[in-house]
Amino acid sequence: MDTHRKDLYPDVTAAGGLVSAMKETAKLRRGEIWPEPSTTDGIIIRTARGLVSVVPATEERLFRVRVHIPGFTWDISGFTWEIGSTDDLRLLVEAVAAWREGVPFDELAARFTFLELDEFARALERGEPTSSQWANLLSAEFHRRQWNLLRRLHADEVLRHMFPVISHGAVRLRVDLFDGASRQVRVYEPDEERYEVCAGLPGADWVEVPTGDLIAYLRAALNEQ
Repeated sequence: MDTHRKDLYPDVTAAGGLVSAMKETAKLRRGEIWPEPSTTDGIIIRTARGLVSVVPATEERLFRVRVHIPGFTWDISGFTWEIGSTDDLRLLVEAVAAWREGVPFDELAARFTFLELDEFARALERGEPTSSQWANLLSAEFHRRQWNLLRRLHADEVLRHMFPVISHGAVRLRVDLFDGASRQVRVYEPDEERYEVCAGLPGADWVEVPTGDLIAYLRAALNEQ
């Protein structure tokens, strides 16, 4: 940490870093969070509700909390949303521990007022994150180019239950939204009504698929992995 950061986070510095500070605080609160270093100044905690990251702000004392549903890695092809920020290390650790333990969202919001649990987060609790994600993508102007493909995929009674993410212009459908390595396919529409499909993890070949065979091909690819 630089001098400015030390002034903002003396407790973190004294503990030897954010990982150690959070572990020590968790022990004092009789909880466990198991943080691990990330590629940034922050840390990551793996939970059944996705990966939770905590990143200290540089301009002021503030711990920013984000939840990430992973793609193949932390940085690629995932879905991330912020759930709040606080300057209180104790409250931060208690909130992360409660998130990890599966405390209901209504209780979390009541106990930790700094948390901002939006519609998507609540959809996780209702078991509806996939339908919420489809609705977001189908209404986002930023993804207008993919709307035709998204509508076609969503119209299928099987594929609409896959978790969709758009990465580098391609639509990725994944069986398990919390597992970046679960069964999945990527679909790209370079031209209208012309499709290329890549099944499986990175490194697999892209295959051009006739328009009429697209849905059947995707279903089969997801079943065969």
